[in-house]
Formats: sequence, structure tokens, C-alpha cells
Amino acid sequence: MSSSFTLSAPIIDYLAEVNQAEHPALTACRTETASHPKAMMQISAEQGAFMSFLIRQMDARLAVEVGVFTGYSALVTALALRQNAGPGGRLFAFDISEEFTDLAKTYWHQAGVESTIDLRIAPAGDSLTALANEGYAGKIDFMFVDADKPGYLDYYEKGLTLLRTGGVMLFDNVLWSGAVADPSDQSIETIALRELAVHAKEDPRVRAVMVAIGDGLLLVTKA
Repeated sequence: MSSSFTLSAPIIDYLAEVNQAEHPALTACRTETASHPKAMMQISAEQGAFMSFLIRQMDARLAVEVGVFTGYSALVTALALRQNAGPGGRLFAFDISEEFTDLAKTYWHQAGVESTIDLRIAPAGDSLTALANEGYAGKIDFMFVDADKPGYLDYYEKGLTLLRTGGVMLFDNVLWSGAVADPSDQSIETIALRELAVHAKEDPRVRAVMVAIGDGLLLVTKA
């Protein structure tokens, strides 16, 4: 998604003016991806700015991303990790498409953060389990999920295992362009997003809030 669906073009332009300027590699990734047939899969610039702020505020050092696409959100995260931890920051990035992630690598190289990103091409559920088995359970500071919606609940549970106390998970597209509020929409994706929202709200292990940034973000903090 190139902009938050609830915002007008003048407001989007204003946000770009008042927020910190993008790294040139972020601008290149965002503008070049805008012509991609699946451009709606990309997060908005204002969402990226929010994520960067949150990661810096948390002083995050270890992060996970589920769903990379052309690499904009991963680049946002890697740049923030670099500011927090220098070369000691690490982003574990999971995707199943070498076609998309090969594009992502070009922008990561432009920004000089490719050594911060551990890209793994495999089903995300398997990669999350493997990461826990590698000793990262309870150690991840930040996790961003922007992938197949029916898999969100599985990623939630496996992500919660990885997250440290006080760590944060962000789930993208939880408003699904408004479809979640339409009772007639009974698609698999919409149902999965509604179930995730209810699960997080009722989960005593976390604190959760949903906000209308981008296409909707669900923020979950491990209590």
C-alpha cells in the first residue's frame, strides 16, 4: 500500500513534509515499487515512519519480519536497528519469494544494511519455529507481520514465544480496506483478521491495541 487508505492526498503530502526525510534507498524502493503489479502489498511511508519511531523508542536490537515483498519495511527496520545497535542489530526476514526478495536486496545494498538482515526463504511458520530452536525464544524485541492473513494466528503464537517481555508485534492490514467491518464479507482473509483481533483482545498474556495507520495495525505487547 503506497498510502494510508483513510487519508487524502494533501494529508499524505503534509505527513511526508513534517516527518523525518526518508533514507534515499527507502524513497527508491517505495517509488519504484509503486509501478509493480502488486504495489498494494507495500506499506505506506507514514507507516514506515511510525515503525522506525517505535523501534528507536524501544531501543530494539533483535527483530523479525514475516513477509518481505520488495523490502521497504525490512529496510525501515534495519536502518532503525543500525541506529540503536550499530552492527550488532539483527533482523531475521522471512519470505517465500526469491523474485520479490531479490529486488529487496538491491535497496538493502544501497543503504548498506545487508549485513544486518538474515533473509530466509521458507514458509514463515517453519522459520519462526527454527528461530526459537536456535535459542531466540524470549529474546526478540520487535516483530512485524505482513504476510498471508490465514497464517496470522499461527505467526502470533509463534511470535509470542520469540518475543521478550515488553517486546512488540505489529500485524499489518488488520482493517483490510474496511472489509473487517462489513458483516457480508466472509472471505477467508477477512475472517482470519477478525479472529486475530478477538484473540489478541482476550489474550491475558498481552496488551493489544488496533490503530488506523496504513491499512490498520494491531500492536501487541508481551506482558
